[in-house]
Amino acid sequence: MKELRFAVRNTFAIFFTYLFIGIAFGILMSDAGYGVLLSTASALFIFAGSMQLVMVPMMTSGASLISLALMAFFINARHIFYGIGFIEKFRRMGWRCPYMIMALTDETYSVLCSVQYEEGLDEDKAAFLIAMLDHLYWVFGCFIGACAGQFLQFDMRGIDFSATAFFLVVVVNQWREHRSRLPFLTAAVCALGFYLLLGSEYFLIPTLVTCLAALILLRKPIEEKEGTQEEKEDTQEEKVSTPKTREGIKNE
Repeated sequence: MKELRFAVRNTFAIFFTYLFIGIAFGILMSDAGYGVLLSTASALFIFAGSMQLVMVPMMTSGASLISLALMAFFINARHIFYGIGFIEKFRRMGWRCPYMIMALTDETYSVLCSVQYEEGLDEDKAAFLIAMLDHLYWVFGCFIGACAGQFLQFDMRGIDFSATAFFLVVVVNQWREHRSRLPFLTAAVCALGFYLLLGSEYFLIPTLVTCLAALILLRKPIEEKEGTQEEKEDTQEEKVSTPKTREGIKNE
């Protein structure tokens, strides 16, 4: 029980994030004509928030399974790099290993990287419960949204903007946290170029492929601009301490 209480404390904030985004996804699925069962099953077995939000308009527009598979790969390719640092940890977790690989979302990764385990805790069990709770939060949110879309009659116009808003928040956070602007400029140029060249129906996958290739080639200058982890931490400390220093000078 102590591992469960520990996992709840460390994932409580994620509950609200997954709840509201999951509700938006469930409503989108309902508005697209899909039932509660399919919405909940997609949350249970796909468990990729950004991909699921993108998946809805692609399915309604008649996109092929190959297009969906390629989109899922490129959107979630970052998880390959997340998982590299946890290979040994997950491997020693035995039967839990396949589930931990599947459940490693951005938020779960952040928690597992920063969590400080209490003395006497079974760390493997606590990590498993953290991943499972995050998964259950997402399933619950999608289920609630799907039920609301099926049984509550209200105007759903504009709900699809939740996906756009979600990605805008992610982009803004990434822009603020990283020093190098090359990834954003690369994505903007590729997206605009292929949009003008191929149109709105066919530009996305070529954009993702080109961005991936370009970022691999630009890896060295991006890493040089980002600096070491120690430099990033010093910068964060300066941001936190500067207001306090100014306040102290003012009070003096």
